[in-house]
Amino acid sequence: MKIKSANFVMSNSNVANCPKEHLPEYAFIGRSNVGKSSLINMLTQRKSLAKTSGRPGKTQLINHFKINENWFLVDLPGYGYARVSKKDKKTFQKYITDYFIERQQLVCAFVLIDIRHEPQKVDMEFLEWMGENQIPFCMIFTKADKLKPKAIENHVNAYIKELLEGVWEEAPNYFVTSSTNGMGQEELLGFIEELNTNFFKALN
Repeated sequence: MKIKSANFVMSNSNVANCPKEHLPEYAFIGRSNVGKSSLINMLTQRKSLAKTSGRPGKTQLINHFKINENWFLVDLPGYGYARVSKKDKKTFQKYITDYFIERQQLVCAFVLIDIRHEPQKVDMEFLEWMGENQIPFCMIFTKADKLKPKAIENHVNAYIKELLEGVWEEAPNYFVTSSTNGMGQEELLGFIEELNTNFFKALN
């Protein structure tokens, strides 16, 4: 898939106010500072479509971007650490969970995980919540340029092993990416294109 257009549509904190067009939607979410904005910019080949920041917790709203005029990329607030008050954090979590449970256009969520670290409790808990609520998702391992190929393989396997030892019967689909060198861009966009094709076929 080639990204011909990528336009910001809206930001809001209420699922009811999200775009009404019945287009396939893909949500990107991860722990704060996982490299989400950089990945979105890499995928769309736009330097500043999503705002990047060295300060964790920068994204604090549901952000919709229309891609190629026929699907939405949704940038969601990070879970876990963010430099906000407890009251605000509860609000973030509420509208994040509302979005996943209520948003019927959602085709797939992409849960971003920093590949440099061992399985983190907050990531495992979020993945478990997604599974329990039957939200379709894939994992995206970010910052793969920071590791050598063998280390990448070992870290991915550690996550898969932990998932299969928990509540999962089979491991979710996953992608290994780097916003620095473009790794995983073609595979990820190809996957979205395939899901889009299935989405529009089902409408006809």
